[in-house]
Amino acid sequence: MATLEDKLLGEKLEYYCSSSEGEDNGEDADDARGSKKGPGSSGLTIDTSDAPAGGFRQKSSTNTGPKGVVKDWQRFKQLEAERRDESERQRIALAKKLSMTTSTAAEDEERRRQEDLDAEFAELMSEDFLQQYQKQRMAEMLRQTGHHQQFGKVQQLSTHAEFLACVEQENKHTTIIIHIYEKALTACATLNNCLDTLASEYPSIKFAKICSSVAGMSRDFRTKGLPALLVYKAQALIGNFVRLTDDLSDDFFASDVESFLIENGIIVDKALYN
Repeated sequence: MATLEDKLLGEKLEYYCSSSEGEDNGEDADDARGSKKGPGSSGLTIDTSDAPAGGFRQKSSTNTGPKGVVKDWQRFKQLEAERRDESERQRIALAKKLSMTTSTAAEDEERRRQEDLDAEFAELMSEDFLQQYQKQRMAEMLRQTGHHQQFGKVQQLSTHAEFLACVEQENKHTTIIIHIYEKALTACATLNNCLDTLASEYPSIKFAKICSSVAGMSRDFRTKGLPALLVYKAQALIGNFVRLTDDLSDDFFASDVESFLIENGIIVDKALYN
């Protein structure tokens, strides 16, 4: 029958005390079975390999000393820091996503205002609008510089005094174009007809003509320099074009003379302000 001690020790059927003579053999047998010596006894050996759940079966723990506690704490702090870093990365990623997909009412209003400005700018940069603005601006500049005065015809200058008065007594903003001609030259007659057309198309420009002999030109000039155009503004000679046939050829039209004067900066294309 099991004793109370047997029950306390796990109800083992055999517990024995080795004698001094068999101590070595007992220790060897215990070592072979993985047995442990009880505390306070050098000869009593307790085999706990088959102890039941309620007995004194002992289990070994790993790293339960001070060093093990420190390593466990360090590992815990490392995991905590990693979780904190991961949470921060997720928070930043979410904030970026929200910032890209969410906007305030003020931002929406500013975006709509910018879109309206872009559309208006695109309209302003259209060719039709630029041409219209250029015409309006040119007309305004012409009014401000005295180009409201209307002529419309080519004036015939019969004396040298009329020639001087035509230049000196005119408004400083008015462009004056004077044709020096000779009746016997075909090119001069053609140019007079062209100027009649241009005078009606550019009424703010003062056109005039004078015979070379009345203007006091030499015979050599009348032979080599005609037809000629003299251009004045504010009593200053700003254009002196002799023997225009070199540029216009012997057969030319009003449009050719117009293009020549525009290219040389004498007149402004009427299409810009009409």
